[in-house]
Amino acid sequence: MKTIPDFPGLAGIVRERRPLVHHITNDVVNNLTANITLALGASPVMAPCILESPEMVAHAGALVLNIGTLNPELVKSMKAAGTEAARLGIPVVFDPVGVGATTFRTRVGLEMMKELKISVIRGNAGEVLGLAGAQGAVRGVDSLDSSSGRESFLQEYSRRTGTVIAVTGVEDFVTDGTRWARCSNGHPIMGRVTGTGCGATTAVACFAAAGIPPFDATLAGLVLYALAGEVAGGRASGPGSFVPLFIDALADPDSLPWDSVRLETGP
Repeated sequence: MKTIPDFPGLAGIVRERRPLVHHITNDVVNNLTANITLALGASPVMAPCILESPEMVAHAGALVLNIGTLNPELVKSMKAAGTEAARLGIPVVFDPVGVGATTFRTRVGLEMMKELKISVIRGNAGEVLGLAGAQGAVRGVDSLDSSSGRESFLQEYSRRTGTVIAVTGVEDFVTDGTRWARCSNGHPIMGRVTGTGCGATTAVACFAAAGIPPFDATLAGLVLYALAGEVAGGRASGPGSFVPLFIDALADPDSLPWDSVRLETGP
């Protein structure tokens, strides 16, 4: 695609509005996703306790629900916060970590889709395909599958649920059931750092929290995230040095090489 959408302009909206993003996420990624939120110009809050999670939603522009480290009490809090978000018209970005790996995790993912109003699902191919009822291959929380050849299935699932679907991996695929986009930026080192997938969910939520419509928010968040990862990966000597370089790249979107975005769109 020769002409890309105004992704830098959308990133500027996030920095200008500085929305609050409420995370109920997994124990592994709290620090990383908070720093990603700050780098993008938004403000993070992590309030997993059910005694305050529904109340905190009222202050937020978006709610992230990430089921990476589940327990029954956390599920109750997620559902309570998600219900309040729906009442207030606040977008919910759902990360179905590890769906398909265990019975409990899969059941919770399906309950979230049935009981809550989800604006965006962001996961790897195995997770999203498993949530949609296909045979997505998952080992632990890692995907052994890809979205290649499954695009029509994912578009149908998006139409059926009214949810923007984002499948990330070597290529990122986004659809709202009618429109679709595929981005092939990124860097292999991103798969060697814990929490980069969860961070992609946070990037989407930052754009959604700024009032950007779900499809545009999802695509902009993922393209910026992948491009920053590609830049940082090219400079890093390994996964340890990658993380600070990645945060720096996310925090300075105006300096990213936007003319190197590799994006296909349709129809």
